[in-house]
Amino acid sequence: MDRDEIDEYVDRCRGLIEASPQMDEENTKVKLIQPFLELLGWDLYSTEVALEYNVPMASGSTHVDYALLVGDSPVVFVEAKPVRSTLSDDEVRQLRSYMRQELDVDWGILTNGKSFEVLTKDRRRNGGEEMSVLQFSLEDLNERPGVLELLTKESIRSGKSAEIAEQVAETNRTIRYLSENESTVTDSVASAVTDEVGELPIDLQAQSREFVQGLVSLLREQRQFVGETESELAAADSPPTTDDEIDVSGETGSTDGPDNRRLEPIKNHIAGTIRRGDIDGDPDSTVAVFPTRESGLSFLKENEAWGFVRVGREFDYVAMYVTGGVRQVKYIAEVERVVSPEQADLMREPLEYKNRGAIADDKKVIIFKPGSLYELEDPVPYETRYPQALRYTTLGELRTAETTDDML
Repeated sequence: MDRDEIDEYVDRCRGLIEASPQMDEENTKVKLIQPFLELLGWDLYSTEVALEYNVPMASGSTHVDYALLVGDSPVVFVEAKPVRSTLSDDEVRQLRSYMRQELDVDWGILTNGKSFEVLTKDRRRNGGEEMSVLQFSLEDLNERPGVLELLTKESIRSGKSAEIAEQVAETNRTIRYLSENESTVTDSVASAVTDEVGELPIDLQAQSREFVQGLVSLLREQRQFVGETESELAAADSPPTTDDEIDVSGETGSTDGPDNRRLEPIKNHIAGTIRRGDIDGDPDSTVAVFPTRESGLSFLKENEAWGFVRVGREFDYVAMYVTGGVRQVKYIAEVERVVSPEQADLMREPLEYKNRGAIADDKKVIIFKPGSLYELEDPVPYETRYPQALRYTTLGELRTAETTDDML
């Protein structure tokens, strides 16, 4: 897809939403959602797009806002909600029920013009049950335009979308299995290593558990690149060469940060500045390094916390690598506890920071010890390595690193 067209669409929609944040459903459809369908290659002024498409139900019939057709058969249902609303689980269930009534409808899109959830049918397993395959926001399209490839008319008609969906389904099943059977898989890994090399002078059980948790995190990270082209995936695995750094701290994936919109911090809890060599603590202490856009720093500053992330092990400190034009490990804080979003005493409601899809059940908020959040006087500059997702280092390596390559 043309990057300039996507950027133009995002900028136009952002301006419309800022000018009319309480936009009703009809205006949302005309100004935001219909241009989105056109961006995907669907011709609104042809028979391939049907408005208010009739869906037969057991209790009568209802209508879905848009049906996208190939020939005479609908293949995608699109359900629209007003900008001022938040996408809910009830609305996802409603769209699933619509998709269930049409055998050829493999895809569903639920959107309010700024948040998007994509459903597909798992044809190979679970009796074709509808599953959520992708969630993204309008803001994500600037950073990851490749997600739209999944939904283009060309991809759906060619079958490419179905192939991608199957890969995501397999990844989801693997993640679910490893998460639900973590102890069993950990024991198997530890036993396999012992059988091959014998007893080792380390806590093999702990190392095996960390391996399994790391594998789950890696699968989640890879899943967020759904729909992107091979060249984009290759770029994601390579160090950035310009200021257009690949930033995976957006809506989808294991490193979601509260940075999907720009908010002025209500308070600023940064205690001051500190040199890395003056940070107290054991040099072997574990430091979790998270990436964030500059816009995510509002959450950090006003809550003295970092949020809506998945964590797989215990750590003592959090360091923040700021992407974009900054490209430095710039902030450090000591961890007090890790809690669920509901248990975190945030300055705003979670949905003011992130849409519903980004606040999954297994995501946490990391609360810092009061007064421990500092801006580094000597931030660690980027060289060739940077945290595309959560990475771990030690306090000793952070203190002495000349560049990010020395600590990642």
